[in-house]
Amino acid sequence: MSATLLLTVGLAVLIGISLGLLGGGGSILAVPLLVYVADLPAKEAIATSLLVVGATSAVGVIPHARANRVRWRTGLIFGLAGMAGAYAGGRLAEFIPAAYLLTGFAIMMLATAIAMIRGRRSAEGEPVPHELPAFRVIIDGVVVGLVTGLVGAGGGFLVVPALALLGGLPMPVAVGTSLVVIAMKSFAGLAGYLSSVSINWGLAAAVTAAAIVGSFLGGRLAGKIPADVLRKSFGWFVVVMGVFVLAQQLPAELRSNPLLWTGVGIAVATAVAVTVPFARRKPGVHGESAVREPVESASRR
Repeated sequence: MSATLLLTVGLAVLIGISLGLLGGGGSILAVPLLVYVADLPAKEAIATSLLVVGATSAVGVIPHARANRVRWRTGLIFGLAGMAGAYAGGRLAEFIPAAYLLTGFAIMMLATAIAMIRGRRSAEGEPVPHELPAFRVIIDGVVVGLVTGLVGAGGGFLVVPALALLGGLPMPVAVGTSLVVIAMKSFAGLAGYLSSVSINWGLAAAVTAAAIVGSFLGGRLAGKIPADVLRKSFGWFVVVMGVFVLAQQLPAELRSNPLLWTGVGIAVATAVAVTVPFARRKPGVHGESAVREPVESASRR
């Protein structure tokens, strides 16, 4: 086994930890890992990431289901709608240059991260829905699924905000439910890609096995971290990965320009200064009480 393959498989454990802990981020890690470490072409990396993330999510949902952190009806409807969009996106991706796909991927990551860090406006004491309205779930599912198929994201970085910010589910429940959706949409997106892309099945199997191990570790951690901390951690994690992926699409002379990175540093510092105090002031954003509320109690609502 080569050093590159060993490094790829070792880092793949982080894919599973991200999925098990945050309900997303698998493809955010998998695509850069397969492109920049395993040295796969972008479209092959995207297709492989869909296989890895789909299989890992299907296994990773088990500890969340045992802890009653899955809304099955919402997840299955969202997943079925997302599968249609993901298959269409996977077929459409054949006609879009890889650089455009990765750039769009990074921009959506950053936009979603800001929403997660800022949190959701809601009235204090607002009831938590057991299941979300079917029509809204279908519309959200198709849109998120289309993005999933296009950019190879399992969709957790969009599904989790949709469930937590728009749907009002507690963050731990949004995490568990998103894994059901991610598994369904990832396999549908993979089916779309396989019409035009081949996969190194040996590499995919090794990365998937490592990611599954990580998903069980992440699932155990998810039950021990406060919901508000989990949401903000997810947001900042996506910011870092989004900046990295976006930077890789820049011309080489720009990537090595210190003025560019100084500007990025200033922008990130400004974002921290604006979003963190804003999130602290808002009442009821899975709220002030959510910081003190353990994940286990949130899942019993």
